Amino acid sequence: MANAAYQEPVVGDGSRVVPAMATGEVAPGLASQVAEPKPGEEGAWYVYKCSSKGFRDAFYRPPVWIPDATQDDGGGAPAPSPAQVAQQARSQLRLPAPQIRTNPPSEQLVNLPTWLWLARGAWRRVSAAASVPGVSVEAVARPSKVVWKLGDGSSLTCKGAGSPYAAGARGRSGASGPASSSPDCGHTYRSSSAGRSGNAYAVSATVHWTVSWSGAGDSGTFPGMTTTADARFRVAESQALNTED
Repeated sequence: MANAAYQEPVVGDGSRVVPAMATGEVAPGLASQVAEPKPGEEGAWYVYKCSSKGFRDAFYRPPVWIPDATQDDGGGAPAPSPAQVAQQARSQLRLPAPQIRTNPPSEQLVNLPTWLWLARGAWRRVSAAASVPGVSVEAVARPSKVVWKLGDGSSLTCKGAGSPYAAGARGRSGASGPASSSPDCGHTYRSSSAGRSGNAYAVSATVHWTVSWSGAGDSGTFPGMTTTADARFRVAESQALNTED
């Protein structure tokens, strides 16, 4: 190896470990035996030789790449990376529980459109931060969609929290009134919930969150998170009114 610089610290019983720091390329046959440096990584190749009193071995050992350690101000353990700090920030996210809202507000009716939405207070950006000396990172969770399980075997995916019903609100067809369908998140039951447990359909709304992080000149994403709310919908058969004498 070229440019070898030897130091001979005494170890234990007088035997010495001699690190030879060298520059140059590793022989192709040794590539599988050493850790290659990462692009731009600072460090050096080292070759270890052993010697003791009256003895110095000639056994060739493949060089080992040892990167320069990143240490804190006290020269102690390596400082965590931004991605590691981001994990801590993610663990501190406190996502709000969804709250289910409907119209009709209580009992649903067969063949009458049900508007579905979530309370707006739970549909918002949530963030948390974590830091260590020299590294500060923020994790951010954003709601992206809601998956509804309606209890009658149907499921529905809504891209947002859904539109709240209000007097005069216009539905998907542009019509208004209680018989109009939600413009973005609704369901129409075709059979009553009579005979089900508690005479009601078991309903759930699961919010899917995208989670990202950024800080210290770096960024990334985490696997998504979810929050779920449960409810029971009673669905009754609508009764036709006979107005004839």
